[in-house]
Parts: sequence; structure tokens; C-alpha cells
Amino acid sequence: MGGRQWVRVRSLVGTKPPEPEKAAITAACERFLAEVLRPRFLPEIQPNSFNYPIAITGKWHGNKYRFLQRFRSDDLDALEPEFDAPFARLEYIGRDCFDVSWHRHTGEWFCLHRSVSLAEALRLIESDGHLHPV
Repeated sequence: MGGRQWVRVRSLVGTKPPEPEKAAITAACERFLAEVLRPRFLPEIQPNSFNYPIAITGKWHGNKYRFLQRFRSDDLDALEPEFDAPFARLEYIGRDCFDVSWHRHTGEWFCLHRSVSLAEALRLIESDGHLHPV
């Protein structure tokens, strides 16, 4: 009977991108936000009595770039007047390699696409309805 062998598949902590690559990813995502997401999903701010979107932004969290939708509530009983709700995430795996995840209503992230390039990841966010802001 043969001995058992362990194989390490993936780092649990995650690999952070080098600073020049991180800057390039950030620039591409900001351009994507300005040219695609904001015009399509936030053409104008429409205040109402419920939570309403006022901005779509992006932010790094470790080795992950999250796309966020900022909401405002004009209700006097609201705990916070404004809050962020993530809707999609790019997890940096390696050079031009990302996992694309969807933020469930339960607060969990669910990976929909694995090991795709940055251009493909942004195209998926644009076309896949699960990855769109609310």
C-alpha cells in the first residue's frame, strides 16, 4: 500500500499584486466604473423614501478588488445615513489571473468564474446579471 502524499493547491492567505500591477488594475477598474457601470446603473440620483443608490465605486481589500454601491437613506430612523454594499469582487490569483465572485444577500461571496484575465473579468461583470449592482 502506497504512502499518502500532500499537495498544496492554493495559498490560503492570497497573493497581493505588486504595486505597479496593482496600480494598473486599479486604473483599469476605475476606467470600467466611469465608462460602463456608472452610466448604465447610475445615470442619475433619484431620492425617495427608501434606500437609494448615490455612487458606484471600487476599493482594494487585501488581494481583492471589490465593486461597491453606496446607498443613502433619508429616513430619520436609519442607523446610518449612508452605507456601502458590495456586489462583485475580483480576487487576484496571479499575473493577469482573477477569480470573479458575486456577493450574496447573506453576506457570503460566491465564486462564479475562476482564473480569468482582467479584460475577461470586466467583460463578465458587464454581461453577467448576477454581478450587476442592485
